[in-house]
Amino acid sequence: MKAVSDMSPQELAEASAQAMWNDDSASQRLGMVLDHVAPGAATLSMTITGAMSNGHGNCHGGYIFTLADSAFAFACNSYNAVTVAQHCSVTYLQPVRIGDRLTATATEVSRRGRSGIYDIRITNQDGAHVAEFRGHSRTVSGTHLPV
Repeated sequence: MKAVSDMSPQELAEASAQAMWNDDSASQRLGMVLDHVAPGAATLSMTITGAMSNGHGNCHGGYIFTLADSAFAFACNSYNAVTVAQHCSVTYLQPVRIGDRLTATATEVSRRGRSGIYDIRITNQDGAHVAEFRGHSRTVSGTHLPV
């Protein structure tokens, strides 16, 4: 592996994501796929199973939140600095059905000092916008890769 100092921003984002993914049993066990990562951005997808249903027969909102939160995590940790969620909110726009394939696309809005803001759009397999998530991040001590 290249030294961190010799990596391009894209290579650093990919290596940081791989290091995180290796220890992210929650995302893996829910069947999430890390589709794309770049500096300040990430896309994850997941198919909604019957085990994720709520009392109305739709996807429980917590699973939608979790997918968005994982995309947020990969986007804000793409700089090889350990970064955690400080505040998150989600707005559900329409029901998600069992069998739907959701995609969460995280985009960096602002990153200054130790604070960041990320918007995550969640869509279904038809491209319908089903939820919107905003995450505020805080960088703490530590790195994903040795420096």
